Amino acid sequence: MLCYVALYGQQKVVTGTVTEKERGTPLAGVTVKSAIASTITDVNGKFSLNATVNGNITFSFVGMQTFTYTVKAANEPVLIALEYQSGNLDEVVVTGYQSQKKADLTGAVSVVKMTDIKDIPQGNATKALQGRVPGVYITTNGSPEGGATVRIRGIGTLNNNDPLYVIDGVPTTRGLEEINQADIESLQVLKDASSATIYGSRAANGVIIVTTKRGKKGISRIDVNASSSLQYYNSKLKVLNTQQHGEAYFKASVNDGTDPNNNQIYQFDWNKDFNNPVLNKIILPEFIDGAKTMKPADTRWFDEIGQTSLLQNYNVSVSNGGEKGNSFLSVGYYDNKGIVKETHTRKATIRLNTDYNFFNGRLKIGENFNVSFINDRLIDVNSVLFTALVQNPIVPVYTVTGGWGGPAAGMTDRQNPVRLIMDNKQNQSYFGRITGNVFADLTVIPGLHLKTTYGVDYDGLYERTLRKSYISGFLVDPSNLVANSQNFDGNLIWQNTLTYDLNLKKHQINVLAGQESIHYMNQNFFGSRQGYALEDINYAYLDAGSSNILNGGNGGAYSLLSFFGKVNYTFDNKYLASVTVRRDGSSRFGANNRYGTFPSATVAWRLSQEDFIKQIPAISDLKLRYGYGRTGNQTISNYATNSLYAAIYGTDPTFTADRGTAYDITGAGTGTLPSGFVKIQEGNNSLKWEGTRESNFGIDFGLFNQKLSGSVDYFIKKTSDILITPGYLAVIGEGGTTTFNGASMQNKGIEALLTYDGQINKDLNFTVSGNIATFRNKVTYIPSEVITAYPGNGTTQTIIGHSINSIYGYVADGLFTSQDQVTNSAAQPGKGIGRIRYKDLNGDGVIDNKDMDYISNGNPNFTYGLNINLAYKNFDLALFFQGVQGIKVYNSYKNYTDFTSIWPGTNWGTRTLNAWSPTNTGSTIPALTLVDRNNEARTSTYYLENGSYIKLRNAQIGYNLKDALRKIKVQRARIYIQANNLFTVKSKSFTATDPENPSGAYPIPTITSIGLDLSF
Repeated sequence: MLCYVALYGQQKVVTGTVTEKERGTPLAGVTVKSAIASTITDVNGKFSLNATVNGNITFSFVGMQTFTYTVKAANEPVLIALEYQSGNLDEVVVTGYQSQKKADLTGAVSVVKMTDIKDIPQGNATKALQGRVPGVYITTNGSPEGGATVRIRGIGTLNNNDPLYVIDGVPTTRGLEEINQADIESLQVLKDASSATIYGSRAANGVIIVTTKRGKKGISRIDVNASSSLQYYNSKLKVLNTQQHGEAYFKASVNDGTDPNNNQIYQFDWNKDFNNPVLNKIILPEFIDGAKTMKPADTRWFDEIGQTSLLQNYNVSVSNGGEKGNSFLSVGYYDNKGIVKETHTRKATIRLNTDYNFFNGRLKIGENFNVSFINDRLIDVNSVLFTALVQNPIVPVYTVTGGWGGPAAGMTDRQNPVRLIMDNKQNQSYFGRITGNVFADLTVIPGLHLKTTYGVDYDGLYERTLRKSYISGFLVDPSNLVANSQNFDGNLIWQNTLTYDLNLKKHQINVLAGQESIHYMNQNFFGSRQGYALEDINYAYLDAGSSNILNGGNGGAYSLLSFFGKVNYTFDNKYLASVTVRRDGSSRFGANNRYGTFPSATVAWRLSQEDFIKQIPAISDLKLRYGYGRTGNQTISNYATNSLYAAIYGTDPTFTADRGTAYDITGAGTGTLPSGFVKIQEGNNSLKWEGTRESNFGIDFGLFNQKLSGSVDYFIKKTSDILITPGYLAVIGEGGTTTFNGASMQNKGIEALLTYDGQINKDLNFTVSGNIATFRNKVTYIPSEVITAYPGNGTTQTIIGHSINSIYGYVADGLFTSQDQVTNSAAQPGKGIGRIRYKDLNGDGVIDNKDMDYISNGNPNFTYGLNINLAYKNFDLALFFQGVQGIKVYNSYKNYTDFTSIWPGTNWGTRTLNAWSPTNTGSTIPALTLVDRNNEARTSTYYLENGSYIKLRNAQIGYNLKDALRKIKVQRARIYIQANNLFTVKSKSFTATDPENPSGAYPIPTITSIGLDLSF
């Protein structure tokens, strides 16, 4: 005991080095404190100070997590690696082909905090980003496949508006749904042209950079993450049951003055007084079909196709780091049974990232490698959801003999949605993707690095489907068909970069020069046959088919060759500048315009480093930024510059006989025939690069030692020479399809982000972060030859000056509620009491297409997100809200929920029960009728509704089990429960279920989960 006391009070000199954990570089200026002394690290990160054995030394540095070290009796030097706090100034950010400290950024770059999204069970990291990055507008649906549409700073072109993704240096446009979300270490969004120009021709729509996890020096760890979720279908449209459908039909028929009993299904016991109708009873037939196979039912079709489903997500990773190298291996499995029956996605991923050091660290060789396999059920969900909405409830799922129920006489030819599911559940797709690269990084001299990387991104898709014969009501198809298809495409990427870092007292210079070549290819083929004796997917291969043999295929390729350079300059840590130039050459353009040059320049002033700002204690960071850059787009056909001719074997007398260049005179439908050629495309050798020029003004700020931090950006983005392939006049003749440069567009907007890190006491910490963004889009020029292809009348009203998402239609002015209104209104065919009244915009007394106008720009006023994180002792709570404000959405459901006349042979929504009538004059729903005399299906403001909403996207509560499991040496242990899409606040005027999904896409489920994170 006395020896221990003597040792505990013993003083010693502790020496060591402090490094930055992310890059391993020494940190100068770190404050080092013991109970008896304090010092700071020198330019090499080294320190020396007096301390007591078993006492504590703290290491603190602005923007980094404070580290506490317990002094040991041994006299060995210590190595301390400090980690950055996310969002702070010294956080390392990956940009184009290099990394920078966040404090040194001069462009509009958003950094995603991965801890906020890593446990969200979406199967796609892109979906988890929804609402978290200002200026990034993400729309999605609830399908198990997990696709998402990303728009960065609005719509910038009439072509593909998807951003470029760069995953560990490999550029791709496929998105993130095919990589494991748990493997992502960091994610940055390059939003403006000045930051994205380094990627040149593919960066016009923004760049999302993903860096996956790697092994770290001195760390050996096994991570296990598992979660299980239930998904709920809580957004079913309210449609009529069998009794209600009969009531609505009766009202519509009586309103028309026709005998309601003149139909083939329902009969009505009523008083036959059209002026004061009284319905006594609805009489249903014994069978609804002439063959007497279908008894009347009361089928709830949405209940028949929907389910509460299970979602599972499992991930295991092993990482190890040492003096000579690091490795990271992960395996992930994602299994999502959707809320529509038999929809199902299974995804397996394997990742291996390694790097090894040679020649005392001067040479680093490594690789990033990822394999994904995805298996999907091929259910036509759009058709299933549509038919569940419109199929009559009186139709049974099954006939009395066990066959499929279906439409009867007097109904529209809509399928039984359950049949669509069950007859297609054997159809599947198999997708595999290999992506990754190998690299070698040589330190030629201190500060000079030569790096070469060879990457691959290849994928293959195989589908095999069986279309079964069926009898479903009066819908009959005795044929069957088996189809196989295969698609194979991908990139080969070779990158070479040379970087040099030079520090001359107050001057810091970073130079990057590089070359990149990309070769893309695609091939696909298909085959199908009919006439199968046995409709079993295990038997029905192509060879077993006996008739209608069909096959085909095609392919293509293009190449890019690029050269780029960038110089970053910092003076006295106050004044920053960056200049970038990239030159891209594309095989898609002719020799005269093959290359495009994309420059950018940025400047920034860190006012917080000026003495007059340092005197203001509240300001810890203040930076002004400006950037200008030009990016490009080459999204056209691989052979758009060429005139193309084809030999067409035309044997279909209905559709292709007039295009055929060979004639099947014997009618054999097969064989080899002499053939001529027909022109299918007019080439344009003058095609040039589409270009986007963008200016960005920004300010970054931090107050109270970065407790309150944020940024504001204003941008103006102009796109010109937009590549467009319009329709053409018939008088031009065959082969008139031509691509040319011919449109311009502008986007401008504001984005803001604000974060507050607070601490109430030593046990309770919180972070609140909010963002908001808005943009305005307008078309500034479109060639007169194609102006009629866009909303407008093509003469006095054109899309120019309006958003490309604009909707053009009539202005609905309520309903006619009296005969005086009908008599004294403009001439309108079909007008009458209870009908929609349209505004006579030009005042000529006639409602016609001259009264159409732009009725919505299709864009929100602004989007926003709010993230709240609380930590109390071992508990943590996270709430994330996402919203869209000021958007008019076109609710196409109204054709079925509000009218009995537009599709009289289908089912209708429950809103029809509240339609206008002489006894219900306060209703805004048109009076029921069976004939659409007023053309109320026309595009009009009647279908436009307030699509604003706020959703609780994610709510999670967790508990740290590390203390409870310390005996088994667990590094980290946490259990959590969470819910996604827990509730939605929407406008009362929105009549469908989900304003995020107004047009019938796969419904977005509510998800509840329980999960476990372990590290050993």
